[in-house]
Amino acid sequence: MGSAGVQIVCVALGVLGLIGGIVCCAIPRWKVLSFTGQNIVTAQETEEGLWMTCVVQSTGQQQCKSYESLLVLPSDLQASRAMTIISCMVTSLAILILFAGADFTTCVENEDIKPKISLVAGIALLVSGLLLIIPVSWSAHNTIRNFYNPLVAQKMELGTCIFIGWAAGVLLILAGGLLMCFSRAKSGSSGGTAKYYGNSASAPAANKNYV
Repeated sequence: MGSAGVQIVCVALGVLGLIGGIVCCAIPRWKVLSFTGQNIVTAQETEEGLWMTCVVQSTGQQQCKSYESLLVLPSDLQASRAMTIISCMVTSLAILILFAGADFTTCVENEDIKPKISLVAGIALLVSGLLLIIPVSWSAHNTIRNFYNPLVAQKMELGTCIFIGWAAGVLLILAGGLLMCFSRAKSGSSGGTAKYYGNSASAPAANKNYV
């Protein structure tokens, strides 16, 4: 079984990954487009996210508009919504499971079950990390492809949420990998020890009958 220190580190990594996933899901900074006119006062920035599009003026004013219909959205955006939400839900569930089976808690008193609980939490964190890295990588690929496409007029660039999603996904995968490596049952069991002493105790009785 993993030590309590490793499990505390995994909890911290999971919480940071969950915060990063929530930021990616909520903040519209997946794609950005900057425009500056002849006067710097007319500068503005267009930001696109999972749920809305925002236009930020150089004066600090911001106007956001939600997407009108889910059916008209591109397939990558629909998949990104689903996978990001599922990733946050799985991460939250994995952290709760890890708390239940960790060495520094007493939610589960059976020491034989705790390694299995930690292993399940590690697998869940690993899956949630992959579910977060896939949509941000997909969106980054489409953004870079359109940027170098001469037929596309608006040259969008990578937003902050793409890099936050990559970092959060790596943290979740790291936490899941550590839990899977350290979630091992203790060597030896009480059943084997009892059987050994039982055989040893029967030897004197056999010798006594022989005499």
